[in-house]
Amino acid sequence: MSLLVRFALAAIFIFAGVPKIMDTASFAGAVYNYQLLPEALINLFAIILPWLEVIVGILLILGVWLPGAVIIYNGLLISFIAALIISSIRGLDISCGCFSTDSTHGIDLWTILRDASMLLASLYLLFVVFVKKITSDSNGIWPKQTAACRPNKLAGR
Repeated sequence: MSLLVRFALAAIFIFAGVPKIMDTASFAGAVYNYQLLPEALINLFAIILPWLEVIVGILLILGVWLPGAVIIYNGLLISFIAALIISSIRGLDISCGCFSTDSTHGIDLWTILRDASMLLASLYLLFVVFVKKITSDSNGIWPKQTAACRPNKLAGR
């Protein structure tokens, strides 16, 4: 189940990032419309964010640096949801800029719920990744004993 969730979330980020990489100028316009960043940071953000989405997606598919990739994924989704909610509260009629640079899809309740459901799936993945790490690194509660920490069987003789 977690492998399916991991691949689905990875595909979403890759699918969302590639069009933004292909048309950075339009994505910068979408970022600007949110009115959340200083103008000096908009172009830099519009260049870095899509690549981060694609790289995190690739890491999820490969299973490389999985704890870090899942944490970054969650952080990005939380910031996306916050930006969507803030823009909705402010009454901005803007393009989401989520999956393309097309300006036809605005921000609505569906957009927020979609990202929230992705966050729930990502939190599930975070839980699975860290529970798996904890249980593989220890007996579930205490750290594994190294050879230096094990009692010497010969010491009592």
